[in-house]
Amino acid sequence: MSASQPGLLEPVPALARYLEFGLQPGGDPVPALRSLAARAVGSDVVTGFGAGLIRGLGKSIDGVRPFPSVSGPGCAVPSTQADLWFWIRGEDRGDIAHLSRALTRAVGPALRCDRLVDGFRYGAGLDLTGYEDGTENPEGDAAVGAAVVQGAGPGLDGASFVAVQQWVHDLDGFEARPQGERDDIIGRRLSDNEELDDAPAWAHVKRTAQESFAPEAFVLRRSMPWAGAAGEGLMFVAFGKSPAAFEAQLGRMTGQEDGIVDGLFRFTRPVSGSYFWCPPVRDGHLDLSALGI
Repeated sequence: MSASQPGLLEPVPALARYLEFGLQPGGDPVPALRSLAARAVGSDVVTGFGAGLIRGLGKSIDGVRPFPSVSGPGCAVPSTQADLWFWIRGEDRGDIAHLSRALTRAVGPALRCDRLVDGFRYGAGLDLTGYEDGTENPEGDAAVGAAVVQGAGPGLDGASFVAVQQWVHDLDGFEARPQGERDDIIGRRLSDNEELDDAPAWAHVKRTAQESFAPEAFVLRRSMPWAGAAGEGLMFVAFGKSPAAFEAQLGRMTGQEDGIVDGLFRFTRPVSGSYFWCPPVRDGHLDLSALGI
């Protein structure tokens, strides 16, 4: 019986690496997909496929589509849709590096690595701003209900959709703001993580309250901070049973409903955006039957 990839529902690890690949011109992805299907699936990597790769195979899966490019008053969300994504998870940087090399070899030469970002867990699951990330995450059965496809049939049940964005923070600018203004941007107090009763309408918590949408827009967030030569920020990762819940939140964040833009855009911005379909697992391997593999 199909099940979800195990790393999807587990807590964020101590360390991670995010790899995004594009199909080389004239490249044949089938040998790469067969290589991935032959690998045993564990909690150390979550794999996803983009809309272009799936469409290039002549296949169609309900809900699969490219990441949308969205703009609003004073904000822009880019689409940098990739064809293949790995979220490598672990406790040791050496192990992650070796698995990254093995996966890159497995999918070459048809696919090239276009983005590599190393992530890490900060404290008890904090963003680099110091605020807790994913406070309202569903748990247990609710997490499965929000993130995992059910009732769609063989090759589809146990799958998930994931939205992946790299956000770049202006931490100097954020830290220069008064503490009260920082709390207003997030919509929670840094001191105790309690939601502000009088948070402004543009507070992030107000913009993305999952139960405030119709239908409710619950996603399973598995985001982690990153830091490097290009700056610092957050690798935003949100799993859903379809992209719809994420798109509802994104629309409200960018002011599509009422012109009110999420306060996050006052100190951070996304520089990438991709959707991926994360196939289910059968007999310990990726079930790629929906892709004809």
